[in-house]
Amino acid sequence: MTDMLPTLWFILIAVLWTGYLFLEGFDLGVGMLMKLFARTDRERRVLLNTVGPVWDGNEVWLVTAVGATLAAFPLWYASLLSTLYLPFVFVLLALIFRAVAFEYRGKMNSERWRGHWDRAIFLGSFTSAAGIGAALALTTTGLPLNENGDRVGGPFAWLTFDALLGAAAVVLFCLAHALAFLVLKTDGPIRERARRLLVRLLPFALVPLLFWAAKIYVAGGTVWTGLALLLAVAAAAASWFAERSSRDGWGFLWLGVALASSLACIFGSVYPVVLPSTISEAFNLTVANASSSPYTLGLMSIVAALGVPLVLAYQGWTYWVFRKRVTEQSIPDAHSVIPL
Repeated sequence: MTDMLPTLWFILIAVLWTGYLFLEGFDLGVGMLMKLFARTDRERRVLLNTVGPVWDGNEVWLVTAVGATLAAFPLWYASLLSTLYLPFVFVLLALIFRAVAFEYRGKMNSERWRGHWDRAIFLGSFTSAAGIGAALALTTTGLPLNENGDRVGGPFAWLTFDALLGAAAVVLFCLAHALAFLVLKTDGPIRERARRLLVRLLPFALVPLLFWAAKIYVAGGTVWTGLALLLAVAAAAASWFAERSSRDGWGFLWLGVALASSLACIFGSVYPVVLPSTISEAFNLTVANASSSPYTLGLMSIVAALGVPLVLAYQGWTYWVFRKRVTEQSIPDAHSVIPL
């Protein structure tokens, strides 16, 4: 049983990243759509209210995924985050500014004030999505690591085609996912515009993600990861047909299936490697040589068995409570608050 624990935690970390991109994906996309889609301040407030109750809870999946990597695979964590030190600093700063912008945007009735925070939300969302996408792509395609797991080359040795591919894959997925979410969570003109734009965007938005999955599959895939890739392609097509037929729930669901199947293909094809070295395969980090002790993994498994269901129950309850659609009519006029 202890021999299976590293594999179990590799699967769990892949699931955590999938959950993060599925849940945080649409609110990062909504943040970008604040400048790319919304036309008026009231429309921007509608967009903010669709994710207002859930965005901070969605970020729990990022914290959990990174924390689980640190505890279960400390060498994977150390090599990845030290090599990608600069992009991760920008991701953290972007997440901070984005969170502050959500809270501060409505504190003053001023177009200039709101405009500054709208740009912060857009840039924070875009930078976070691009940085996470680049990091996930590089952990599956490789970094220049030596026998000690240290980076070889300068601080921008990570800036490769694969990093840009991963960034594009996540950014475009987030935009499509956000539009599908807005079709579910809004009503009126915003909903119709979101559906029309999604139908036009969807055939292109998932191309980088599917190309990334196909690239990893060709390099070392198996029969089951090939089936996962085929399912991802079929789910992407099904999502487009569902949205075109105004079957909003199915369109959103199939988009999630396309994401989950793509990531299953990607992580399944690189297994048992958790971080390849582009210098030599002998320097690859694997589930065997990068994992913590069996005792640590066993204790973590007990904690996860207790904690993960609680997190899922809490988030499910939150989405149920705030399930109603948001419309422009439900947004009150902007006004200044005079302190007593």
